[in-house]
Amino acid sequence: MRILIVKTSSLGDVIHNLPVVSDIRRQFPAATVDWCVEESFAAIPRLHPGVDRIIPVAIRRWRKKLFQSATWREIGACRAALRRGGYDKVIDTQGLVKSAIVARWAKAPLAGYAADAAREPLAARFYDERFSVATDLHAVVRNRQLAAVALAYPLSGEPDYGIAVAGGAFDWLPATPYVVFLTATSRDDKLWPEDNWLALGRQLYELGYCAVLPGGNSVERERANRLAAGIPGAVAAPPMSIPELASLLAGGRAAIGVDTGLTHLAVALKIPTVALYTATDPGLTGVLGSGFFRNLGGKAQLPTAAAVLAELQVALA
Repeated sequence: MRILIVKTSSLGDVIHNLPVVSDIRRQFPAATVDWCVEESFAAIPRLHPGVDRIIPVAIRRWRKKLFQSATWREIGACRAALRRGGYDKVIDTQGLVKSAIVARWAKAPLAGYAADAAREPLAARFYDERFSVATDLHAVVRNRQLAAVALAYPLSGEPDYGIAVAGGAFDWLPATPYVVFLTATSRDDKLWPEDNWLALGRQLYELGYCAVLPGGNSVERERANRLAAGIPGAVAAPPMSIPELASLLAGGRAAIGVDTGLTHLAVALKIPTVALYTATDPGLTGVLGSGFFRNLGGKAQLPTAAAVLAELQVALA
């Protein structure tokens, strides 16, 4: 059996889809499982040993250069690669029009959410098989349920993200045990106040842990440097790729993160994780896994540094 999963973006959504691969592998050990994903997130499914081939798309980049011939050559090459897959079933767990269109390029039986369950109901018109999955379930559970009904297997057990990464031996890391602070997110209203990060970092230092603060773009790295300067023993990490960040997380004693994909990656790696929510409800898209994890806060709620430390002390014990 040859199966294609279409989950293109974003980082957290892609991570939420990893348990689907584990489920399929348990049910069909000899199956070929490929994954179509945005090029910028391709490193995530590559972490799962159950994924055979990654077919990258670049919808975000193509949209900006739609009238360039190079863009259409890339689109043609992607369509050809998907058609060559010879898939027995394609499953679009994204539920968007753009993902449904890409999934159709494979020229294979296509399954997806019914209109009452898809994020964009119009996407359901592209599917050969449509399945209603309750919208009040966590995103991880919805992905797993869709794949299970599309491939007719029973769903059971906790989500298994299926990834394991060795802790990296970075020469800039301190010798002391460290906790990763994931301070950056896509929206300012999702940020946790810097005073809270400073207070938490200082308290952890007193307990024998240093804070390591990664940052992606220049604004995020400036924040990381600013916070590290105010926390004894803290380190602002240099620019890192997703695989390097995974190794950093894997070597940490714990992670604290705002509403961002890397916080979900920490949980997927079974690192004790406390997720902080200030503008969104974690009920449907909060961190979820099989190790130690906590979702704190919510819409118009602000977790305190004391509350975070109390949860961390449970995990670090």
